[in-house]
Amino acid sequence: MSKSIEELKSLSTQIRRDILRMVHAVNSGHPGGSLGCTEYFVALYGEILNYKLPFTMEGKNEDLFFLSNGHISPVFYSTLARFGFFPVAELATFRKLNSRLQGHPTTHEGLPGIRVASGSLGQGLSVGLGAAQGKKLDKDDALIYTLHGDGELQEGQVWEAFMYAAAKKVDNIISTIDYNGRQIDGDTDDVLSLGDLHAKLEAFGWLVLEEKNGNDLEAVIAILNKAKSETGKGKPVAILLHTEMGSGVDFMVGSHAWHGKAPNDEQLDAAFKQLYLEAPADY
Repeated sequence: MSKSIEELKSLSTQIRRDILRMVHAVNSGHPGGSLGCTEYFVALYGEILNYKLPFTMEGKNEDLFFLSNGHISPVFYSTLARFGFFPVAELATFRKLNSRLQGHPTTHEGLPGIRVASGSLGQGLSVGLGAAQGKKLDKDDALIYTLHGDGELQEGQVWEAFMYAAAKKVDNIISTIDYNGRQIDGDTDDVLSLGDLHAKLEAFGWLVLEEKNGNDLEAVIAILNKAKSETGKGKPVAILLHTEMGSGVDFMVGSHAWHGKAPNDEQLDAAFKQLYLEAPADY
């Protein structure tokens, strides 16, 4: 059953609570980028993606999603649980021994929703392109979605994949860049500037869309729908989605410091007061 925009916004707050609770419990994980991408995941699974449950690895006649920057696994796991892929209570096992919810997603434990191991940056677009071409060979009209960090674009393999996608006219893929301007060591402009990313992707033969309000759920839904309307026209589609690392928690926004740092007890309490829900379904 589809959810209203207000229900999806409430779910975004719940997922942010999940993210913080998960990394706090083990004092490990990546809350910053996870919080920044919450609207993207809620839009994708709540409104855009055509998928079926129970989960099957093949996903025939379904849209497929591949997370390339796998370190933001908390938002991915919470989203999958909240949309029924596996029990919400399993979020409590995040990063613990023998858990299916590893720090970076893996496939060997069969966690529903995970189709590829990721976290070694730069590989997700190549995987997505293989899946997209497989769909074409199978006469399957479903789409492939991928998500990438902007710092991840400093990996050379990504640019080989950008070049390949355009050359082979892989036009059933929508690749989104989480364009928050920050990575583990600082601002991307200081570590290794991406320059005019919009112009670079266009020069590589992609159709490029851009959304400045990547933490506005309705704006994210709109840009993803726009991207869908541009598929099948001979070009791969990219979305530059401007987000704020740490979005939703005021003391986490504006810095790369929370890329891979867990909140302590006091910080978790302060964050939860900002992410208040009348009846939170915390696990």
